[in-house]
Amino acid sequence: MKYTDVNGKLADYRSQIAAIREQMRETLAGVEPQPVADYEFVDSQGKVRLSELFGEHEDLIVVHNMGVTCSHCTLWADGYNGIHQHVVTRAGFVVSSPDRPSVQQRMAETRGWKFPMVSHEGNSFARDMGYVSPKGGWMPGLSVFRREGDSILRVSDTGFNPGDDFCVLWHFFDMLPGGIGAWPGVTATVPSCCTGH
Repeated sequence: MKYTDVNGKLADYRSQIAAIREQMRETLAGVEPQPVADYEFVDSQGKVRLSELFGEHEDLIVVHNMGVTCSHCTLWADGYNGIHQHVVTRAGFVVSSPDRPSVQQRMAETRGWKFPMVSHEGNSFARDMGYVSPKGGWMPGLSVFRREGDSILRVSDTGFNPGDDFCVLWHFFDMLPGGIGAWPGVTATVPSCCTGH
């Protein structure tokens, strides 16, 4: 197929994706929020409640990160780091992982991460939000919460996996001949670190 023909076909696919995204936004606007508990986490300063993580915002994005054992979670965090300053103009943001705060702090210093992190070790947050697999492994993704008075509501969530919309690297590689190919740490199938095995 000629280059110009392929470009037209790909443009059509991208238009379809944009239309589906609009349908997803419309569907999300009509969802009934899920009430959640005011979970207690631990950060480098001590105990902190979910309600405190909103800061001055009504909305809060919490990333369900699998911690230092997952190279893909680290890759995502490296890519996110540069836009953190923009995200927090709109919503509170925190990364939650099973790692102890001391481990999180060392990792953040090593990678130059600027975003806050909390540990959900010892609480049921990840499980209750659906980010623990049936086999008991951690699963990656994000949940969005809204604060209404004394209530905390989950309004949306989605899982992460290689090729998703939340790690920009995949989309650059998609434009290359062969796609992701044999890039280090990536296989043709979803790796076990992203399935909770």
